[in-house]
Amino acid sequence: MTNGLEPTEEYDGSVTVRLLDDQRGREAIRCASYEDAIAVVKENHRSVTVAKIVDRDGDVVFTSSEMDIDDWETEWEHAKRRLSVDVDEYDCPYDSVGCFADDLCVQCQIDRVQEQY
Repeated sequence: MTNGLEPTEEYDGSVTVRLLDDQRGREAIRCASYEDAIAVVKENHRSVTVAKIVDRDGDVVFTSSEMDIDDWETEWEHAKRRLSVDVDEYDCPYDSVGCFADDLCVQCQIDRVQEQY
Protein backbone atom coordinates (compact mmCIF):
# COMPACT_ATOMS: atom_id res chain seq x y z
CA MET A 1 0.00 0.00 0.00
CA THR A 2 1.42 3.37 -0.99
CA ASN A 3 -0.88 5.62 1.08
CA GLY A 4 -1.85 7.59 -2.00
CA LEU A 5 1.71 8.04 -3.26
CA GLU A 6 2.36 6.55 -6.65
CA PRO A 7 5.82 6.09 -8.13
CA THR A 8 6.96 8.97 -10.29
CA GLU A 9 8.94 6.73 -12.62
CA GLU A 10 8.42 3.30 -14.06
CA TYR A 11 10.89 1.11 -15.84
CA ASP A 12 9.26 -0.74 -18.67
CA GLY A 13 11.90 -3.40 -19.16
CA SER A 14 13.35 -1.78 -22.22
CA VAL A 15 16.45 -3.97 -22.34
CA THR A 16 15.75 -6.74 -24.82
CA VAL A 17 17.62 -9.94 -25.56
CA ARG A 18 17.22 -11.12 -29.13
CA LEU A 19 17.96 -14.77 -29.78
CA LEU A 20 18.52 -15.60 -33.43
CA ASP A 21 18.59 -19.22 -34.50
CA ASP A 22 18.88 -20.59 -38.03
CA GLN A 23 16.36 -23.38 -37.36
CA ARG A 24 13.95 -21.87 -34.81
CA GLY A 25 13.92 -18.26 -36.00
CA ARG A 26 13.93 -15.22 -33.74
CA GLU A 27 12.87 -14.67 -30.17
CA ALA A 28 12.79 -11.40 -28.24
CA ILE A 29 12.90 -11.48 -24.44
CA ARG A 30 12.24 -8.27 -22.51
CA CYS A 31 14.36 -7.91 -19.40
CA ALA A 32 13.98 -5.65 -16.38
CA SER A 33 17.72 -4.93 -16.13
CA TYR A 34 21.07 -5.53 -17.75
CA GLU A 35 21.78 -8.13 -15.06
CA ASP A 36 18.70 -10.08 -16.19
CA ALA A 37 19.68 -9.69 -19.84
CA ILE A 38 23.19 -10.98 -19.14
CA ALA A 39 21.72 -14.01 -17.35
CA VAL A 40 19.42 -14.75 -20.32
CA VAL A 41 22.34 -14.52 -22.75
CA LYS A 42 24.47 -16.81 -20.58
CA GLU A 43 21.67 -19.39 -20.49
CA ASN A 44 21.07 -19.34 -24.25
CA HIS A 45 24.13 -18.18 -26.19
CA ARG A 46 25.46 -21.69 -26.83
CA SER A 47 22.14 -23.02 -28.13
CA VAL A 48 21.45 -20.24 -30.66
CA THR A 49 23.28 -18.82 -33.65
CA VAL A 50 23.53 -15.30 -32.21
CA ALA A 51 22.39 -13.67 -28.98
CA LYS A 52 22.14 -9.87 -28.78
CA ILE A 53 21.38 -7.33 -26.06
CA VAL A 54 19.49 -4.30 -27.34
CA ASP A 55 19.16 -1.14 -25.22
CA ARG A 56 16.07 1.08 -24.91
CA ASP A 57 17.18 3.19 -27.90
CA GLY A 58 17.30 0.14 -30.14
CA ASP A 59 21.11 0.03 -30.23
CA VAL A 60 22.79 -3.37 -30.09
CA VAL A 61 25.21 -3.18 -27.15
CA PHE A 62 26.26 -6.83 -27.19
CA THR A 63 26.36 -9.53 -29.84
CA SER A 64 27.67 -13.03 -29.16
CA SER A 65 29.11 -13.36 -32.67
CA GLU A 66 31.64 -10.62 -31.90
CA MET A 67 32.10 -10.73 -28.11
CA ASP A 68 32.27 -13.08 -25.16
CA ILE A 69 29.47 -12.44 -22.65
CA ASP A 70 31.79 -12.80 -19.64
CA ASP A 71 34.23 -10.22 -21.04
CA TRP A 72 31.38 -7.86 -21.94
CA GLU A 73 29.85 -8.25 -18.46
CA THR A 74 33.18 -7.34 -16.86
CA GLU A 75 33.52 -4.22 -19.04
CA TRP A 76 29.89 -3.26 -18.36
CA GLU A 77 30.47 -3.54 -14.59
CA HIS A 78 33.62 -1.40 -14.86
CA ALA A 79 31.76 1.25 -16.88
CA LYS A 80 28.89 1.26 -14.40
CA ARG A 81 31.32 1.67 -11.51
CA ARG A 82 33.12 4.54 -13.28
CA LEU A 83 29.83 6.33 -13.84
CA SER A 84 28.93 6.07 -10.18
CA VAL A 85 32.15 7.78 -9.07
CA ASP A 86 32.48 10.43 -11.81
CA VAL A 87 31.78 13.73 -10.10
CA ASP A 88 33.10 17.20 -10.79
CA GLU A 89 35.99 18.03 -8.56
CA TYR A 90 35.09 20.62 -5.94
CA ASP A 91 37.05 21.77 -2.90
CA CYS A 92 34.69 22.84 -0.15
CA PRO A 93 36.14 25.80 1.77
CA TYR A 94 34.47 24.39 4.89
CA ASP A 95 35.99 20.92 4.44
CA SER A 96 32.58 19.25 4.32
CA VAL A 97 33.01 15.67 3.09
CA GLY A 98 29.46 15.67 1.71
CA CYS A 99 29.92 18.78 -0.43
CA PHE A 100 30.09 18.30 -4.21
CA ALA A 101 29.88 20.68 -7.16
CA ASP A 102 26.36 19.49 -7.99
CA ASP A 103 25.27 18.99 -4.36
CA LEU A 104 26.66 21.79 -2.18
CA CYS A 105 26.63 21.78 1.59
CA VAL A 106 24.37 24.33 3.30
CA GLN A 107 27.23 26.76 3.99
CA CYS A 108 28.36 26.74 0.33
CA GLN A 109 24.74 27.21 -0.79
CA ILE A 110 24.49 30.28 1.47
CA ASP A 111 27.75 31.64 0.06
CA ARG A 112 26.53 31.13 -3.52
CA VAL A 113 23.28 33.00 -2.81
CA GLN A 114 25.19 35.85 -1.14
CA GLU A 115 27.50 36.13 -4.17
CA GLN A 116 24.48 36.65 -6.43
CA TYR A 117 23.36 39.75 -4.48
